[in-house]
Amino acid sequence: MATYTPKNILITGAAGFIASHVANRLIRNYPEYKIVVLDKLDYCSNLKNLIPSRSSPNFKFVKGDIGSADLVNFLLITESIDTIMHFAAQTHVDNSFGNSFEFTKNNIYGTHVLLEACKVTGQIRRFIHVSTDEVYGETDEDAVVGNHEASQLLPTNPYSATKAGAEMLVMAYGRSYGLPVITTRGNNVYGPNQFPEKLIPKFILLAMQGKPLPIHGDGSNVRSYLYCEDVAEAFELILHRGEVGHVYNIGTKKERRRTGHLMTRGTFLDDEKLKNLGWSERTTWNEGLKKTMEWYINNPDWWGDVSGALLPHPRMLMMPGGIERHFDGTEKCSDGSSKFSSASNQTKMVVPVSKSTGSPRKPPFKFLIYGRTGWIGGLLGKLCEKQGIPYEYGRGRLEDRSQLLADIQNVKPTHVFNAAGVTGRPNVDWCETHKTETIRTNVAGTLNLADVCREHGLLMMNFATGCIFEYDAAHPEGSGIGYKEEDKPNFTGSFYSKTKAMTSAILATSLLKLAAIIKWSTFQTALPSWMSFCLFRLRWQSGTSGAYGISQTRGVASHNEILEMYKEYIDPGFKWVNFTLEEQAKVIVAPRSNNEMDASKLKKEFPELLAIKESLIKYVFEPNKKKVAE
Repeated sequence: MATYTPKNILITGAAGFIASHVANRLIRNYPEYKIVVLDKLDYCSNLKNLIPSRSSPNFKFVKGDIGSADLVNFLLITESIDTIMHFAAQTHVDNSFGNSFEFTKNNIYGTHVLLEACKVTGQIRRFIHVSTDEVYGETDEDAVVGNHEASQLLPTNPYSATKAGAEMLVMAYGRSYGLPVITTRGNNVYGPNQFPEKLIPKFILLAMQGKPLPIHGDGSNVRSYLYCEDVAEAFELILHRGEVGHVYNIGTKKERRRTGHLMTRGTFLDDEKLKNLGWSERTTWNEGLKKTMEWYINNPDWWGDVSGALLPHPRMLMMPGGIERHFDGTEKCSDGSSKFSSASNQTKMVVPVSKSTGSPRKPPFKFLIYGRTGWIGGLLGKLCEKQGIPYEYGRGRLEDRSQLLADIQNVKPTHVFNAAGVTGRPNVDWCETHKTETIRTNVAGTLNLADVCREHGLLMMNFATGCIFEYDAAHPEGSGIGYKEEDKPNFTGSFYSKTKAMTSAILATSLLKLAAIIKWSTFQTALPSWMSFCLFRLRWQSGTSGAYGISQTRGVASHNEILEMYKEYIDPGFKWVNFTLEEQAKVIVAPRSNNEMDASKLKKEFPELLAIKESLIKYVFEPNKKKVAE
């Protein structure tokens, strides 16, 4: 059997539980391999999990989301990646019932982005996709033979369904494009560093606090467990000896009775195929459980305040202004201050507050937000949570009037935000070949929502774009003369911009009662700042309307200036090469808008909005400034 030898490995989700053990093992055992780890540092990730590797010369950490095609392509090319081990995923089954779309976005879309990047770059020699035994469904109670790799996939919950869907994409890219893929399906894993939403660390921490252990059912259900280091060894073996196009179960035939969250028998795996590669389970249950208990006893504050995760049915919410855990055990807060995790009572996890027993009082505001899956729409929801404003995301499609009317009836909002729209993926060039879809949402859908709001006497705030202007003789580049809210669009180089210009013009000249038409500049804007302004407009100035150009109050920043900041604050060794507009035109379909917008109207009502360079430093570069080893 031929042995595969990688050179440059990208491990996604490597600040998480299983992937961190795999990353640390490979970095330690193979100093000749370069290991690049990519993690967005979600609530269940922790940079401290990678402490054993932080001083290793063959280790590099990148904070980022696998859903960013630009970032993934950049990493594959600049780091000369030839191998991907894809662990990044939303994994907690309970959470998938209440927030299933996040699982689809992370587990399916994120995987698709990685696969497409592999296809485009054409340099990947191994793509190891980490799936789960839950794709098999539940094993019959009287089964004596475990699920083998060719067993039918019968997922029973949103989490396992997204993992099965991701597997189908991986298989399709292997067959359609010849991508050298390998898939693994593993049993439950336990051991040090695991976030305590999972059963074993949860029970250990509850027992340490003298609290009762939640039992769902009669306690007779059973599950199979593997110790984390045994699993890391399995991945090490599959990396070097696994055959392209094959699936490998990582499991054990030994089952443990558990008093956990599920009431039926779990998945029983046939692991003979992996054993044929030379793997065997080394850690006994008693030995592994002892090591795990000792670790949590010695590291009770590893995760900070996890009281919300210890509830029988935890509800996890990502909040703005949360905490990013650093290698040295400190936690970086949104105001730039640092706290030691043992003393901090802040967390990215929110526990629902019990309802008051007093007489209910109707809140003065309730927002209906469209555009949940987008960056702006998602941030609006987080800001509402932070400010205690009741809100719901719209379920209807903008072009379907009956669905919008149903949303209004069900939510009974006082205000409506529209952050929905088609921008194209990975960029606006997509709109050039999907004009019907673009018009349907950006024009017909937006006007449809505006008319429904008019019909019900609701104020609507529409988030438009500044990509409807371009520099001209009256607004030359570098002059500081920006476009004002009442100026007519002069850029129609892309179909996307045409649809947005058309909609803005109709809304501006109609009798619709809009709180504001928000246009933001093509230059970078500090989203938390100006979106807080949007909430302010709706909460305290609901009787007024008009358009606002959202850009920085002072100055602009070129791409080169932003890259210089990146070099200064993040990576002193970073280099880049500029290209001409003529060179750019060869790789894009539609021209791009460049302009400066006049923000004097905004500055008058929101004077604290920072200048662009100050904003970038405060919100982007300072929080992510690379720590220099002392």
